Amino acid sequence: MIPFTLKTVPARHGAAWARQGFAAFFKRPMVFAALFALFMFMVFALALLPWVGSVLLLALLPMVTLVFMLATKAALAGELPTPAALVRPLRMDRPRRMAMLKLGAIYAAATFAILWLSDLVDGGAFDALMEALPDVQTKPEVFNAALADPRLSQGLLIRTGLTGLLSVPFWHAPALVYWGGQGCAQSLFSSTLACWRNKGAFTVYMLTWVSAVLLFATLGSMVFGLLGQLPLFALAATPFSLMLTTVFYASLYFTFADCFEAVVPNAPALPADPPPFD
Repeated sequence: MIPFTLKTVPARHGAAWARQGFAAFFKRPMVFAALFALFMFMVFALALLPWVGSVLLLALLPMVTLVFMLATKAALAGELPTPAALVRPLRMDRPRRMAMLKLGAIYAAATFAILWLSDLVDGGAFDALMEALPDVQTKPEVFNAALADPRLSQGLLIRTGLTGLLSVPFWHAPALVYWGGQGCAQSLFSSTLACWRNKGAFTVYMLTWVSAVLLFATLGSMVFGLLGQLPLFALAATPFSLMLTTVFYASLYFTFADCFEAVVPNAPALPADPPPFD
């Protein structure tokens, strides 16, 4: 376990984090793609379990971000992430394992609280929109009515706003538990402080990703529109959006490595993995 000190970085580093995510992804594209496919399989498998599956999925999300950080770290070191490396977070010593379990439980409980509050504000308007979405072609009037519900915008504002705030304490927390040996409360506090001190970089980071999505949507619609094949754009957008999501997860490691520095003499640039619990 290595103690870390918090760093404050310039806002321009936010764009560099996104670029570094692309560079790491293209070092091991098949590995990252397989890792994301495994994650999606887990999502679909847990979705088959009513109620319990949703709880487990939300509780595992902090662990998922850590797994992608480990994969990125391995790619930077020229290594090939193996299945053993991907389950390494599960083999932590008891204090860190308990801290990670607490993070998952708190994240799941907070997410359900946000969803409950959002449903309370919009009166189920968002759920009605999601139910009408599959039948938008056959029953457009139902979809349009759900979309026109004035309560929908209020619920979406609550959902996106509170979800964004929730991500702040959990952004670095799994990595701080795994590499820094911090407890649950300390890791949440340290993550919040790091995001606040580097809010300029994180703002640029998020704007970079939004710009990338908008650029693809604009160029894609123009190209397919000129070819007279605009309906095919949605089909082509699916693999690209999956790749972009995978690159985003690959870039998470750089947000951590740039905001925290190991407090040991002659420490390596990449944090060393803690010894597993045997």
